[in-house]
Amino acid sequence: MRTTVTLDPDVAAQVQTLMRERGLTFKDAINQTLRAGFGRRGEAVAYQVPVGDLGLRPGVDLTKGLRLASELEDEAHLRDLEERK
Repeated sequence: MRTTVTLDPDVAAQVQTLMRERGLTFKDAINQTLRAGFGRRGEAVAYQVPVGDLGLRPGVDLTKGLRLASELEDEAHLRDLEERK
C-alpha cells in the first residue's frame, strides 16, 4: 500500500538512526517498527489498585447516612460563610 505520512522530527530521526544502524530501507524500517509496536499490544498488564480496610470512625452510624451527609454539607457551608467574612 502506498501512502503519505508526515513524521514528527523526533520520530524521523529515530527512523533514520534505525536505517543507518541496521542497513534498512525507509520502508523496511517503518514496517519493522510498526510490527514491533503492534506486537506489544497484548502485553499490557492491568493496574491493580491497592485496597485496604479503613474501618469506621468512632461515632459514625452508617445507617443514618443521609443525615450524616446533610450535617457534613451544613458544616462545609458554614466554613464557606466564615471564610467570606
